[in-house]
Amino acid sequence: MSDPPQSSYIGRHAELYDLFYEDKPYAKEAAFVHQCIQTFNPKAKKMLELACGTGTHSLLLEPYGYEIIAIDYSPDMLGRAKEKAQKKNSRVDFRQQDMRTLDVPERPFDAIICLFDSLGYVATNESILQVFNGVHRHLADGGIFLFEFWHAGAMLRSYDPVRVRRFQTPSSEIERISETRVDYREQLCHVAYTIHELNADGTHQTLRETQVNRFFLVQEMNFFLQQANLHPLKWFPGFQKNEQINAETWHIVAMARKEGKSK
Repeated sequence: MSDPPQSSYIGRHAELYDLFYEDKPYAKEAAFVHQCIQTFNPKAKKMLELACGTGTHSLLLEPYGYEIIAIDYSPDMLGRAKEKAQKKNSRVDFRQQDMRTLDVPERPFDAIICLFDSLGYVATNESILQVFNGVHRHLADGGIFLFEFWHAGAMLRSYDPVRVRRFQTPSSEIERISETRVDYREQLCHVAYTIHELNADGTHQTLRETQVNRFFLVQEMNFFLQQANLHPLKWFPGFQKNEQINAETWHIVAMARKEGKSK
């Protein structure tokens, strides 16, 4: 199958991203990531984040003592990340790069992370293996790869064909409509976003964007890791350590380790 369009978050959509996900428990997730990495690689210091978006996870992980380089495909999302980093006097190094063609000169890293189901945007088997092989090249021996993906079990049982959310800003009212179409054979969700923004001065604007994301079973993700010589360690139902993965689990956090000598 051919690659679907890249997730873009162009212009105003990128500016509104943090508003749309303001209730996401980023601090709790960052603490979970830190605890997992410290459990399996307690000396980890150098971290690489793939598909960092507006940078919230990296900015929350930095105070734990990590030296972080964070990459994303979208220049508009990176623009927001850099603005936030400047306000926090952060030293996180944000760069534009496609994770399928990963090439960061500062490698190897002690830990690489890819959160918020971002791996699903590359979609195809070939592209996923490109990403995982790139992770292998960029990890130090014993380095940890921690990533999150959308679970097929919950997706196929419980997805919403249409979802509407409303938001308020000091200067506007915003309505975001998400319309989801599932391609069962390719394991892809095509999500069409329509965003209406009514400004306080009476002006109105509408933007539209379609994104494509893949959902996975644990066993197929296990296979991809093994093909890239990454050893699976743990599978968590979301950011929960003491729960079991089941058909209601929407997000899975996976951990793998690079073992043996670097090539």
